Amino acid sequence: MDKIIIENLQVYAHHGVFPEENALGQRFVISAVLYADLSAAGASDDLDDSIDYGAVCRVIDAYAREHTHNLVERLAQGIIDTLFERCPSIERIRLTVKKPWAPIGLPLDYAGVELDRVRPAARA
Repeated sequence: MDKIIIENLQVYAHHGVFPEENALGQRFVISAVLYADLSAAGASDDLDDSIDYGAVCRVIDAYAREHTHNLVERLAQGIIDTLFERCPSIERIRLTVKKPWAPIGLPLDYAGVELDRVRPAARA
C-alpha cells in the first residue's frame, strides 16, 4: 500500500495528567504514516487525486490545540478518528505522539505512544 509520511510535526498543546501540563502546555512531536492508494495521483499529477499533507498537518495541529486530554493515547486516538472522518481515502494510519518534555524527572529524549489503526468498516 502507498504511504504519505509526515515526520515530527511540532505542536504546542495542553495535554497531561498533571494540572500544570494542562495549564502551561508543552511541545508535542507528532508523526503520521497515512496508507492509501495513490496510483491515481501518480498518473494524474493532480492534488485532488491525493491526500493534501499540508491540510493533514493543519488538522493534526488544530485537534491537538483545541482539545485537552490526560493521556497521549487519547490524543493520538482523537487525531486518528478525525483524520478518518475528514479523509475518506485513508485506509490505515500509524500515528506517533512524542512528549519531549514529559515530567519524568530523569533525562530522556521523549516519552510517547504509537497507534496503528485501520479504517473501521462502514456499517450497513
